[in-house]
Amino acid sequence: MFAAVASVVVCTFLTGGGKKEYDGGVLCQPAYVMDDALRGPCKRYAPQPGDIFLSTDRSWIINAGHRLAWSGQPNHSGIVVLRRDGTPALLEGGPFNGIKIEIVDIKSSFDKHDERTEKVWIRARKVPLTKLQSEQLTEWAERQDGKAFAVRRMLRQMTPFRTRGPLRTFVMGTPNGERDRYFCAELVMETCVHIGLLSAETTRPSATYPEDIFYDKSKNRYLNENFTLAGGWEPPARWLPAAPVPAGK
Repeated sequence: MFAAVASVVVCTFLTGGGKKEYDGGVLCQPAYVMDDALRGPCKRYAPQPGDIFLSTDRSWIINAGHRLAWSGQPNHSGIVVLRRDGTPALLEGGPFNGIKIEIVDIKSSFDKHDERTEKVWIRARKVPLTKLQSEQLTEWAERQDGKAFAVRRMLRQMTPFRTRGPLRTFVMGTPNGERDRYFCAELVMETCVHIGLLSAETTRPSATYPEDIFYDKSKNRYLNENFTLAGGWEPPARWLPAAPVPAGK
């Protein structure tokens, strides 16, 4: 009996890390391409704090709104954090078109996207966060949890009064630190600036969209010349709940 219990306990931890094993699905090979190709070989995804999550949205309203804001897919983004018990979660601004900032379970979120036939990508950290950075990220996420989604500012991005523009991005898009509300990509960028992963001098949270985060290039001139995640994050890798079965098998 003891041996059986012991084996279960051992199987719930990663080797040498003392952390609970987490079924994070798999990642295809990374590429700056948004298509249906599943680039192998796939590898198991072990979520780590600081990874950036991106997804599409099937809503025609959301897609139309992004086009009006001079952007496109992906339509949503978030960042991986650790809960106090060490389990990974997602900090998101308005998950599934909600109007709250939330810390949500990764597996439940990804599975729901899969059920809705929406695509998910991960930009994994090249270098893991330090213990201090991860703790700062957790504390920051807890303070944002439950705040409101920045609906009005998001709607303003579809008008001539948006913060994206040759001069407006440089002047108006600068980091604001902790706010009372955010839209999704803004929250990701403010988070990265807060824990020192991105420069406050060149990052423009309120003028950055998920499409910019995905491609490391932008239709916005300022971002195209000053913004990139390539130094700290891998290119986007398509997430799948399990490795695809080769044709004919």
